[in-house]
Amino acid sequence: MGKRKHGFNWKARQQNETKIDRTTEKKIKLELGDKDVSGYDDSNALVLPSEKRSSKPKQGPDAASVKRLSKKERKRLQKIIEQKEKKYARASLLESLSAVQATTDELKHLSSIAEVQTGKFKRKLLSKTDDGVGPRNAVVGSNRKKHNVDSDLGSGSDSDSSIHTSDMSSDEEEEEEEKTGEIQQDDIENDTGDMGEGKGVKTGKLEVDSGCDEKMSEDLTTKVKDSSVKQTVKKTIEYKPVVNIPVNRKADVQEARLKLPILAEEQIIMETINENNVTIICGETGSGKTTQVPQFLYEAGFAHTGGIIAVTEPRRVAAISMSYRVASEMNLSNQEVSYQIRYEGNVTEKTKIKFMTDGVLLKEVQKDFLLTKYSVVIIDEAHERSVYTDILIGLLSRIVPLRHKKGTPLKLIIMSATLRVEDFTENRRLFKTTPPVVKVDSRQFPVTIHFNKRTPLEGYLNEAYKKVCKIHRMLPSGGILVFVTGQQEVYTLCKKLKNTFPTYSGQKDQSTGKKDQSKKRRKGDKRKDDVLPTINLDNYSVDPIDEEEEREAGNDSDLELLDDMDIEDTVHLSSDEEGQSKQVCTEPLYVLPLFSLLSTEKQAKVFSPPPEGCRLCVVATNVAETSLTIPNIKYVVDTGKVKTKFYDKVTGVSTFKIVWTSKAAANQRAGRAGRVAPGHCYRLYSSAVFNEDFVKFSPAEITRRPVDDLILQMKDMNIDKVVNFPYPTPPEIEQIKAAESLLVSLGALAIENVPRPLSRRGKRKPQDSVSRITPLGRAMACFPVSPRYAKMLSLGHQQGLLPYVVAMVAALSVQEVFVEFHKSPTDDKSEFQEKLKYMTQIKRMWAGSNHSLLLGDLMVLLKAVGACEYQGATPEFCEKHGIRYKAMKEIRKLRAQLTNAVNTVIVDANLCVDPKLDPPNDLQAKLLRQIVLAGLADHVAKKCPDPAADADEEAKKLKHAYFCTELEEPVFIHPLSVLYKQKPEYIVYQYIQETSKVYMKGIIAVEPEWLPIFAPYHCTFSKPLEDPEPSYSRSKGQVMCHMTCTFSRCSWAVPAVELEYPAGLDRYRWFARFLLEGQVVPRLKQYAADLLSTPSTMIKSWAKLQPRTEVLLKALVAKGVDNKQTLLKAWKADPTYLLSEYSQWLPQSKHTDLKDSWTPAT
Repeated sequence: MGKRKHGFNWKARQQNETKIDRTTEKKIKLELGDKDVSGYDDSNALVLPSEKRSSKPKQGPDAASVKRLSKKERKRLQKIIEQKEKKYARASLLESLSAVQATTDELKHLSSIAEVQTGKFKRKLLSKTDDGVGPRNAVVGSNRKKHNVDSDLGSGSDSDSSIHTSDMSSDEEEEEEEKTGEIQQDDIENDTGDMGEGKGVKTGKLEVDSGCDEKMSEDLTTKVKDSSVKQTVKKTIEYKPVVNIPVNRKADVQEARLKLPILAEEQIIMETINENNVTIICGETGSGKTTQVPQFLYEAGFAHTGGIIAVTEPRRVAAISMSYRVASEMNLSNQEVSYQIRYEGNVTEKTKIKFMTDGVLLKEVQKDFLLTKYSVVIIDEAHERSVYTDILIGLLSRIVPLRHKKGTPLKLIIMSATLRVEDFTENRRLFKTTPPVVKVDSRQFPVTIHFNKRTPLEGYLNEAYKKVCKIHRMLPSGGILVFVTGQQEVYTLCKKLKNTFPTYSGQKDQSTGKKDQSKKRRKGDKRKDDVLPTINLDNYSVDPIDEEEEREAGNDSDLELLDDMDIEDTVHLSSDEEGQSKQVCTEPLYVLPLFSLLSTEKQAKVFSPPPEGCRLCVVATNVAETSLTIPNIKYVVDTGKVKTKFYDKVTGVSTFKIVWTSKAAANQRAGRAGRVAPGHCYRLYSSAVFNEDFVKFSPAEITRRPVDDLILQMKDMNIDKVVNFPYPTPPEIEQIKAAESLLVSLGALAIENVPRPLSRRGKRKPQDSVSRITPLGRAMACFPVSPRYAKMLSLGHQQGLLPYVVAMVAALSVQEVFVEFHKSPTDDKSEFQEKLKYMTQIKRMWAGSNHSLLLGDLMVLLKAVGACEYQGATPEFCEKHGIRYKAMKEIRKLRAQLTNAVNTVIVDANLCVDPKLDPPNDLQAKLLRQIVLAGLADHVAKKCPDPAADADEEAKKLKHAYFCTELEEPVFIHPLSVLYKQKPEYIVYQYIQETSKVYMKGIIAVEPEWLPIFAPYHCTFSKPLEDPEPSYSRSKGQVMCHMTCTFSRCSWAVPAVELEYPAGLDRYRWFARFLLEGQVVPRLKQYAADLLSTPSTMIKSWAKLQPRTEVLLKALVAKGVDNKQTLLKAWKADPTYLLSEYSQWLPQSKHTDLKDSWTPAT
């Protein structure tokens, strides 16, 4: 039987008294003449009633019949009551507003915000108002109310018993009315515009249905009044006064500012920021969000409440330029609008708006987790998804609620140039409540997209060249922007375009040998069109250049530009352009390169106007997608390619690959053509490739690089379980495990076992292993470099090596210090060889000999930095010696920053930047090799044995190859390394890069016997060898032994070396033996001849048979004494330590002398 249903047959189970109706009986007349006849009474009537009497159950006074309403009916009635409350509140509010409404004359002297921002639209409205139309009622829905009142007045002849249908609307209509009512109420509260006379507004009391009870209507009326009073009081409490900080802008700045699209959304943006702690603003490049949102916040008083407005940028150039731009627009000094980047800044106590890089703010979070000196934090360019941006957003998602609880709220604003906000809005771990998204339309003119019918597989650079030529000859004036993948492609395409469209004689030409080519062109060929069929870029290989073949200087396979070009296409292209070139193409082409490693002066040329009579053509990498807005660009040529650096998630091996870009990036490139006028974008791929092969968005950077530095920074902030960190896009588990393994090998983290709580059944769960930061890790986290380089800095304070380690780490942290020379198809082979030979001689001269030469490429870097600083770091010296001047300036700034950090961490360092730093001597070079090995212990490679003369082709490929600990395949020393011909047995490399081969860069030579000493984490040791037996080192105060080991997963055999005896009970036994022999404490040596047993008894297998051995061993183990340092510490705490135990080894006659001379260490 199942459970009895609640309330089943409840009527039948009620027990009520029955009431009988006897009214019909009393109406019957009895035919008895004598009423006094005995034996008859009223209950014994002689006549029966003519019909059956009725009966009904008798109800008590408390049992009132109440009809039980269903849940749906109760909700419906509740909605009706709430609707009536809102109607009454609106009516009373409209009545009070109409009493204080401005007159028509007063309204003519006022102007709304919309009039300021959109003047044309407002003038139309003003013209309509002047035509005699009455004042417009700004209250939403007032016209509908007026219509309802008029209809009610018109139907006044109806009877009072007519049925009201206002409360009989369906559920959907009620919801619509509720929404409309809420919108109307918000409009009433927020609207500051015109308001009508209110002629048709209901001002009467709340209507109640005729069928309702009067008492119910009175209670309802009082309830509505009470609720309206409470709402008024609550709104009065939450009301905040409007703050407006006046800003005196120049007239021309204000005029240009009003044209920005984001200014029309100022009210919406500020209302959203005031009502929410986190706000997301989406606006494409050019909408003005970076420069205007900080100004909105400044004018709203966010910088005058004891906090600073912080704006983070992913690039240093953007932080500096934006601070100057905002300061000039607001007519403020640099003391109030400042910037702070990695190496410099101008922040003062008066700073109100602070632009900085995201790494700078991350460092401030480590010192002040709640960011108490900031009131607003703006994360700009969040769509780029840099690593530091993701970490900052994750940290701020926890800081903002904490600040809100403390009563000092912090506003977080995330600004993105694309609509890729799902990682922020749909990530519940990041934000528990979905932040609002404000979209800002960009100032974008229409851009026509042109797809290619065919997609070139390898000749995309040739396609770009032909497309630029065709645009320049056939289309009207306007700048051209070409997107390619890398620096070498930029220079190659620029050179060919300059040769094809040379500037006039008054314009300087930067390409080599151009004067001779222009003379030949003027003498031998009069038509400019004839040059086009003789040039082809198909020779430019998309595959990476085989740098080893270039280095060997024996490659004669370089082809000319015409070799692989299709003749039919060339003729067709020339014939199409021949008729129009004379009419349209009358101006030369002003070609400029643009990429991230270009000097600042050359980058600035892109923004300056071209020479008169020239068309601008910019050949750029993807740096021109969002970071920079180039003026006067009308044509964009998009190859659709991008060079991306891929990392192996486990090993960290870097590989540059040319792949298709994302759809979002392609749209950003196309948008560059619509900044000043309607433009065109020519995509050198088909629409099918765009739809099928292009991903929607580029993956976040945190998923494409090692995260060891991030893990160390989060551990330094006491975030132990980094897996639970609220990443916008979390890295994979393999990346986190690889990073933690590296940090443990460097000594920055230590593994601890944390016990789990008991289960429900009382069983103990297995322990959790948690990695916690060590004191060495705390020191390493203070240096703004990679953890590997931070380990080198922490070891460099010995032997006076700190200045050299700082300079070397600064050089290693900057990419591409030397200019890499690649042979272009048009370069003279002999000239290229001379240049390469000169650079090789300089590097070999800097490398030196002996240990300096074995320091390899790092010694070359160290000598280059020292020589450049000695000469004053002039551009002429850098250009002469093949050094990139921009990189050298960055090294100089990083040296100064690292010097300050070292002086902070190491108190007695007293380090300074010495521009006249002498080169290291031979001993210092050897010690530097050991320090580099300690930092790059996982980057060790061993030379493969040379193949035999009769070996097969596969074996011959291993000639000069190395095997590393990270990869299965062989790797090779880079041809430009100074150790390329030395071929040492063991080397340490800085990083691996895959081009035509897998090359190692940043090579130094190491000795195999150093591996167990400086890289013990990667070694598997054997047991201590019996021959030679362990010994005691008086300099170290420890027990030493010889052990063999194998290195890394490759199990490379390492010869036996002397190391510290491994921890265990045997080390205590050996230490007790050396203590009894008098090697640890020399004063005990006088008693060695009187010992009752030989000291070697301590290490015998039968030592337990003598009690004195166990007594001494237990005393040592109890205090953990297995070296001289711990022994002295134990004697300092207890001077009589080991007195009784040592006395058992001496005869009774020596006890008095021993007691008088104890403690031996004194």
